[in-house]
Amino acid sequence: MSILGTLTDTMNVYLPQPHASLINGILYGEQLSRHTPFYEQVHRVGLLHIVVISGTNITLLGGLIHACTLKIVGRKLSLILTILSIIGFVFLVGADPPISRAAIMGCIALIGKLYGRKTYTLYVLLLSGCIVALVKWEWMSSVSFHLSFFATLGIILCARKKKESHGSKGTLEKISRFAAIKEYIASDLYTSLSAQVFTVPIIFWKFGEISVIAPFSNIGVSCIVGPLMVIGACASILGSIHPWLGKPCAYISFGLLQYLSLIHI
Repeated sequence: MSILGTLTDTMNVYLPQPHASLINGILYGEQLSRHTPFYEQVHRVGLLHIVVISGTNITLLGGLIHACTLKIVGRKLSLILTILSIIGFVFLVGADPPISRAAIMGCIALIGKLYGRKTYTLYVLLLSGCIVALVKWEWMSSVSFHLSFFATLGIILCARKKKESHGSKGTLEKISRFAAIKEYIASDLYTSLSAQVFTVPIIFWKFGEISVIAPFSNIGVSCIVGPLMVIGACASILGSIHPWLGKPCAYISFGLLQYLSLIHI
């Protein structure tokens, strides 16, 4: 059995359906069965995009590998290991348009850091799009590539505007813990809405429909997708070593997935 098959089967053992399919889609890009009530519910509320691998997977993977190896092997080797981990992840789950674009973008940014060069996120995104066009031109007509590219573009442009707005206010004052949490949640919601603004026109153009509920449902789940990815990955990896090792993380994953299930009902 393949490594990917072992990881997905581990979650199938731990979790009932549709929770197992949901987490395997979020982590490893396993496609949901179409023409099922669950698929239709997820599609109706505009959450289908979270059940596919995206730049979020690459960002979390890269951040975790770099953070875990930085103090152990040093900055240079840590960056090299992070790049290799991203490439290995793409080979593990398959080189689909969105994940390939995100992986190229992540690797370019990391190579820039490796050589001490300042990288501009917008230019890196455009360069990754050009590389995809040169290597695999047929992907340029892929809806998943369009959604991934323009969602990232929206996040970059809106984040830049927000940064400039904060910068114009001068030195930030010391804030309370409650205010910091509030700022984190607001930033997360702002990022989610930024991606929505840039992808809604594409969804309408390609499918001729707009989900009025989508912005609200995305706001409801945006803050837990990251933790769910990390905890779910721990459950599948540890569980593939021994069933008892992954159980604690699997229980937590089930709780988060149950919340997601309530959102799309």
